Amino acid sequence: MQIRGEQLAAHLERELKPVYVVHGDEPLLVIEAADAIRAAARRRGFDEREVLTAISGFNWVELHHAAGNMSLFGGRTLIDLRIPTGKPGREGSAAIQDYCARPAPDSLLLVTLPGLDWSEEKAVWLKALAEAGVAIKLIPPNLAELPAWIAGRLRRQQQSADSDGLRFIAERVEGNLLAAHQEILKLGLLHPAGKLSLQQVQEAVLNVARYDLDGLREALLSGDVARLTRTLDGLQQEGEAPPLVLWAMTEELRALAQVKAGQLDGQALDELLKAARVWGVRQPLFKRAVQRIDSRRANAALVQASGIDRMIKGAAGAGDVWNEFLRLGLGVC
Repeated sequence: MQIRGEQLAAHLERELKPVYVVHGDEPLLVIEAADAIRAAARRRGFDEREVLTAISGFNWVELHHAAGNMSLFGGRTLIDLRIPTGKPGREGSAAIQDYCARPAPDSLLLVTLPGLDWSEEKAVWLKALAEAGVAIKLIPPNLAELPAWIAGRLRRQQQSADSDGLRFIAERVEGNLLAAHQEILKLGLLHPAGKLSLQQVQEAVLNVARYDLDGLREALLSGDVARLTRTLDGLQQEGEAPPLVLWAMTEELRALAQVKAGQLDGQALDELLKAARVWGVRQPLFKRAVQRIDSRRANAALVQASGIDRMIKGAAGAGDVWNEFLRLGLGVC
């Protein structure tokens, strides 16, 4: 059984399955979902908890021991299995499948994982967990969704902010939900319940954005000039290596040029995206970029990127590589 993160609370009110697996790229969401499951288990009599962390050298027999251990007081046990790498290995896969085939009647298994790629999500052991209970894939809000996510968090502490205030917080905590959570809690401590003014928000919220290469690629594809500029500045301030920045931008430019060339030959867009390895959440952004950017501009951007590569390697004239990144991005946006 697969459910979304926002469905978990209602599900736990109705029932409790013998197995849960929680995975996602954003630690805050994984922590909160796992905490909700633990709390629901406690309410239903799972008074004991055994934590297992499957790191290198972990003995998977411990999973079966944890399920077979009888409480001295007749209670039930929550087995809290954590797999930090997201890869249990062959032995772990077999142990998990064996457990899921015969879940212990007085135990609840909670498995927490980091974010998984598309191939890992198809693993047999993960399917076994989902079939034995519930799988929750936690997807963090994107930049457009972040103000609404922040508004929901403020409502929990009986506070609100107008669209300018919400957007201000979102821009300052972009890509860092843990920081967003902390800033929202801080607003709750500094101000009483009610509506927050933009000035109150600005005075309280720090610039805690975590800029990353994925955000840069999204800004480039979406044509978001403000976000592109902000992200490049953040990457520079954080000391990101210019070769990595160039790689991230060039990967998108190559894919765009490849798809545009295929379209000129009359090939279907979906097949071209597959050939360019554009999958999942990237596809909608990429399709919009394909509509916005013609073949000439995509190829010109690749030539410009080649010049930046020579600059980084010292084979071209002196200049500010970060200014060149901005020029390249603005040309595409």
